[in-house]
Amino acid sequence: MRTFETLLTITNFLIFFTAMIPLPRALGFIRFLTPLAPIVTAVQILLEGWRWQMIPAYLLSGLFLLIWLYQKITFASNLTTQPHNKRAAFGLAFGFGIFGMAVSLTLPIVLPVFHLPQPGGAYGIGTLTYHWADTARPEVFSTDPDTRRELMVQIWYPIKKDKTSQPSPYLQEASAVTAAIARLHNLPVFSLVYLEHVKSHAVSSAPVSNEQSTYPVLIFLEGLTGYRQMNAYQVEELVSQGYVVVGIDQPGVAAAVAFPDGQIIFGLSKVEMEPLVQQSIQPLNAAPLLNGQSFEDGLIPYLAQDVSYTLDQLTLTNVSDPQGVLTGKLDLQQIGILGVSLGGIVAAEACLLDQRLQACLVMDAGMPADVVRMGLQQPVMWITRDAGTMRLEREKSGGWTEQDIQQTQSSMRSVYKNLQDAGYLVQVPGMFHIDLTDDNYLSPIFPYIGLSGPIGSQRAHEIINAYTLAFFDRYLKNAPEALLEGPSRQFPEVLLETLFP
Repeated sequence: MRTFETLLTITNFLIFFTAMIPLPRALGFIRFLTPLAPIVTAVQILLEGWRWQMIPAYLLSGLFLLIWLYQKITFASNLTTQPHNKRAAFGLAFGFGIFGMAVSLTLPIVLPVFHLPQPGGAYGIGTLTYHWADTARPEVFSTDPDTRRELMVQIWYPIKKDKTSQPSPYLQEASAVTAAIARLHNLPVFSLVYLEHVKSHAVSSAPVSNEQSTYPVLIFLEGLTGYRQMNAYQVEELVSQGYVVVGIDQPGVAAAVAFPDGQIIFGLSKVEMEPLVQQSIQPLNAAPLLNGQSFEDGLIPYLAQDVSYTLDQLTLTNVSDPQGVLTGKLDLQQIGILGVSLGGIVAAEACLLDQRLQACLVMDAGMPADVVRMGLQQPVMWITRDAGTMRLEREKSGGWTEQDIQQTQSSMRSVYKNLQDAGYLVQVPGMFHIDLTDDNYLSPIFPYIGLSGPIGSQRAHEIINAYTLAFFDRYLKNAPEALLEGPSRQFPEVLLETLFP
């Protein structure tokens, strides 16, 4: 819980405690906390912002005040109450108080305003957001054939560390994004709105660090029904280590993409997207349709074009950044890409189509049919799990049919075995799909209800960050990395396979 949330909860507990248990005269002053509780509530809402998880605590503080006022009025009027009525009132108040205290304490802990892990690198983090429109391509997720493809792109980059700078929100356009995620996952619309209070470690529009003249660039691709910030634990660590990371919100893939003019494109559900993705992985004779258009090669090649277009725009930005920050700071001779889940499938396709990408990191995703057939020329790392862990995840929380497991495992290995450059297959037993993202921060109870893997999300993130950084340092910074050479004492649970054609 946040500072004033904790203070309000403690205040309510003390009020309840003093109402139920006779106090020594020396501690009688604690009773005067009751009229202070609404003040603490007001301060918490004013300084930290309200969230629905705190409503029981707000109601308790108000109820305690009403009871306190009633007692004062009763005492001042010399009113008396029958003993049996007192006992009934006490029992009712005690039971309601215990229930209210339990709910008011549990909700903000189970659904917290979480803190992202502190990045470990030498740099601070700056961020900018861009709206780019590709006039050469139609927007296939629109029913209007004249609509062009537009992207929202967020760039994180190294800056000089400054503890006095105010961090930017974790989610931009939080209300649209959280409502869309809730809708896609059949949750109450209000359930995730509190994410608007989560802060990142990034500072908006800060100047780029002059420690280096330029910085290598990484493209990040989100998973289905996700958002461009969904791997902030990984992105922020990379930026703190001296990389520029470019997160693309892909309309149709992201839960919601909100544009500056107020337009919002909502993403498709997994059921709606599945045939369009599968057509790229295991093509069928009858191609799926989207808004009346047939996709014989599936949707993945179309999504991969977003990456090439983004690289074109980065080239222009490096020449003259309209926001006056990134000009000349991007090393576009050293570009890598990373994607999680559906983003990993698109990343592999982008590496096949665009040789400007020099290193490819795929996280927990199968491979498109044309990538399996033609292979990849760049060094590639896969971060994933063994088939047994995927089956365990299915047992605990559903998903991952046997066909999904076989398809993912076999297509990864097929591409891995036929690489034209170095390959790394990093398997982490006990890691579930959610552990590759920030989603495990949503609630500490996820491991206990089977959504998070037995390895634990913190350990999963440590492993992912270590191998991600080692891979890109090796192939974009030409730095020797012992972690890539074989089994690691630091991460003995990791199963690493390497291939050097």
